[in-house]
Amino acid sequence: MIIASNNFRDEEYKEPREILEAQGAKVTVASSTLKGCRGMLGLFAQPDILLNQVEVKDYDAILFIGGSGSSEYWNDKTAHGIAQETVKQDKVLGAICIAPITLANAGVLRGKKVTVWPSEGIKIRNLGAQYIPSSVQVDGKIITADGPKSAKAFGEAIVKTLSGK
Repeated sequence: MIIASNNFRDEEYKEPREILEAQGAKVTVASSTLKGCRGMLGLFAQPDILLNQVEVKDYDAILFIGGSGSSEYWNDKTAHGIAQETVKQDKVLGAICIAPITLANAGVLRGKKVTVWPSEGIKIRNLGAQYIPSSVQVDGKIITADGPKSAKAFGEAIVKTLSGK
């Protein structure tokens, strides 16, 4: 799970993480800092590794968590490289809220059916994605969701995709 150093969205981090861990997944948290990250609603999260330490081969899924702070990765070459490598290795790639913009800027959403926080729909479309205004959108192994109210469904879609069902 990749979270912003500040102002990640609490539910989008907490709910999918709980769902994944309940299924036995080991979750590693990456960010641009190891000093600890604060969510928009005050949740504290301690990253395990720095963004530049993420080795896609070590994970079954890479998830970009939203919130206003997630825009710090929109134009981040390291984040783009992680997204591109995830697709290249045919792993599950997820993003919620405004975080799909990072994936679109990385060029991995061209022609894919995706969703995003509604205010960013035009941006994602302009970057070549097929914007579908829905809560969760699954296109192969790319899973996107539109925001905090969809955090639980996002987590469930990740588990379903990982299990191959």
